[in-house]
This record gives sequence, structure tokens and C-alpha cells, in this order.
Amino acid sequence: MAKIKKGDLVQVISGPKQDRGGFRGKQGRVIEVLVERNRVIVEGVNYVTKHVRQGQTQRGTKTGGIETHEAPIHVSNVVLVDPDTKKPVKVGYRSEEVVKDGVTKTRRVRIDKKSGKDLK
Repeated sequence: MAKIKKGDLVQVISGPKQDRGGFRGKQGRVIEVLVERNRVIVEGVNYVTKHVRQGQTQRGTKTGGIETHEAPIHVSNVVLVDPDTKKPVKVGYRSEEVVKDGVTKTRRVRIDKKSGKDLK
């Protein structure tokens, strides 16, 4: 089970500090999780410039140029942030029984290891 999901608030914990042009300590929402590569794309973090070849659409408008967008970073370089306190937390799991339509199912819930409260 993945500790980080799309839409989570995360904080970068490695790399150069922000005053040196890095992203350490910066928080942002997860845009996409690349499970097979163990990477996440975080909003506003790890910007790269990409040169796109100039082309032409059916209408005749020009495309291409220099674009900037977020690049993926490794999952081990980010940590989940508690939405209430806005501080990084370590994540654990707890089993929870859910009864739906008379059927009992067990599911795993993400919790803060220190306080034991649920992380939504």
C-alpha cells in the first residue's frame, strides 16, 4: 500500500535548501504518483525547462518554444504532511472493520505514528 497518494500534501526533505535554489522544506500537493518508477510529481517543486520543437496546428497557430513544468522526484525524498498542523509526520497503518450492506470488510487506514490519529 502506498503511503503517498494523489492529492496529498507533502514536504521535500532532501536536496539543497531554498536559499541555495533548492526545494528542501517546500510543501506542495501531489499531482501524480508514478508507482512503477517510485516517483511523485509535486505541484510547485522541481521545475525544469523543456525545449519543444516549433510546429503548426491545423488552424495555423505556432506551437513550441521553452516550457517549464514539474519533474518527478523520488518518493524517499518527500514526507507526508499532517493537514491540520502543517508539519511532517511518519505514517503507519491500522486495520479497521467497515460494515457495508451487511458485509464486513477490513481496510487499512493511514495514521500518524506519534499521535495515532487518522490521516485523511
